[in-house]
Amino acid sequence: MRKIKNIVFLITVLSIQFTFSQVKDENIGSEVVNIVKPYTPTISDAFKVKETPVMEDDDNTQKEIIKYNIFSFPVASTFTPAKGKAAGVDKTEREKLYRNYATLGFGNYPTVNAELFITENFGRNSYVGGMLRHLSSQGGIKDLVLDDKYYNTSLDVTYGSRERDLSWNVDLGVKNQIYNWYGLPTTNIFFDEATIKAIDPKQSYNTIGLGGKLNLEKSFFKEASLMFKRFSDGFGSGENRFYLKPNFNFDVMDQKVKANFIIDYVGGKFERNYTALEEIKYSHVIFGTKPSILYQQDDLSVQLGAGIFYSTGKINGISDSKLFVYPNIKASYRIVGDILVGYAGAEGGLNQNSYAEFVDQNPFVSPTLIVAPTDNKYDIYVGLKGKLANAVAFNVRGSFNNDDNKALFVSNQYVLGNVNTEGYTNGNSLNVVYDNVKTASFFGEIKADFSKRVALGINATYNNYTTETQAEAWNLPQLNVGTTLDFDINDKWYAGTNVFFVGERKDIVTVQDNLATNPGTFSQKEVSLDSYFDLNAHVGYKYNDRLTAFLRGNNLANQQYNRWSNFPVQGIQVLLGANYKFDF
Repeated sequence: MRKIKNIVFLITVLSIQFTFSQVKDENIGSEVVNIVKPYTPTISDAFKVKETPVMEDDDNTQKEIIKYNIFSFPVASTFTPAKGKAAGVDKTEREKLYRNYATLGFGNYPTVNAELFITENFGRNSYVGGMLRHLSSQGGIKDLVLDDKYYNTSLDVTYGSRERDLSWNVDLGVKNQIYNWYGLPTTNIFFDEATIKAIDPKQSYNTIGLGGKLNLEKSFFKEASLMFKRFSDGFGSGENRFYLKPNFNFDVMDQKVKANFIIDYVGGKFERNYTALEEIKYSHVIFGTKPSILYQQDDLSVQLGAGIFYSTGKINGISDSKLFVYPNIKASYRIVGDILVGYAGAEGGLNQNSYAEFVDQNPFVSPTLIVAPTDNKYDIYVGLKGKLANAVAFNVRGSFNNDDNKALFVSNQYVLGNVNTEGYTNGNSLNVVYDNVKTASFFGEIKADFSKRVALGINATYNNYTTETQAEAWNLPQLNVGTTLDFDINDKWYAGTNVFFVGERKDIVTVQDNLATNPGTFSQKEVSLDSYFDLNAHVGYKYNDRLTAFLRGNNLANQQYNRWSNFPVQGIQVLLGANYKFDF
């Protein structure tokens, strides 16, 4: 009904419009129109109709559910695809790893070198292992009047376990060493044949040690190590050493905190001192901690901390206790990623010395030493490391080190009519003296792996020493240079070489005065030990994955140099041997 009304209204309006138009057209006349100005049309403003349509059909919001049905039926095909072939890839055969090995070699002077390593797993996580080593030489250095043979035999056994978050091991080791004080100063002092025959230069060292280590992955208690060592010699000397080193790592306000602790004890005695029959006793205990906090942001890494140590000790009944504070600061900055990294630091610490460590550095010391710790007040350094190319890395560093009570080796003097008549009292052994020493040092190193078959390394260190009471930093060289080159000739043959240079050192030796004018008198003289270089090389042939033969040569330049005053080394040394790998 509504639609009909609208249609009638529309027809009526159109009829009226048509009627008026017809009437107006009948009275049209002529008129003159004067144009005053050009016509400039304008556009009226448009008004946008703001109206929101209303949907009256509620069914439009509902979605139709559409169901799809797939009808599958077979289609005949005569197409047969060609079989694909994978591209060939060169695979390197993995070298089989064996748990055990044995090495045996023989050389001139005559020399024997033997090693045996055995390990075995128990269950999924436990293991036991052992290493037996032996190195000996019957001596034969030219122009010596005393025996120069030596023996070095050791056995180490370990038992441990590796869990996902926990690993631990217990170690037991024994070692026997035999050396001779063969460095008799015959060029400075006259010894008759009877005196030489009466000298027994033999010294033996025995070590037994028991220790262990514990590592935790997901704990603030990161690791701990402990060790007890008993060290003795053939002259009644004995020393006990014990240390405990727990380390803690944890986070505080998103910063990593590290705290290392140490308890270090050493105590021992010598039956006599060098010039009398008086006993020497010593004991030292060090308690220390080095806490630090690690700050990292972008390319900057800074470790800030300090070392606090307390030492109490006694030498021949004289006690001394003291508190020490040291810097513990490290920083590094990646200037160009891993290509160029700058680093610097200032560190220090109280270092425990021991008779056993002195023997490891110099087996020709006399059993008449004063043993005391070294106060490393600070070691300030700055350096730069990085890569010159993908396979070439470098490291340069300059440092300034300040040590109070630094141990220096110096030759023992010869005293005529000495009450102590043991085999080391003829100027043929070395003593330990202490001094405050400052060291300015410069170090440089380059390592290059040109390929998987060739590796080269070169390093050099220059030291400038300043002493307080001693005339020189005895037996410390200013310059050390070393280079190594290892390469695989082919899959069967390999070779390598090692060359090192040691600069001049200073020492004090006893010289005999003029026999005609001052018979039986001696004096101390400062001497310079010549610099030397030592050339070593080796070549090997892999017969198969188990058996390898090798040939080693030491001091191939046949340099007759003295490592210590009046202690020349062996000349050209050649060792021929083989290594065999196996499993049980």
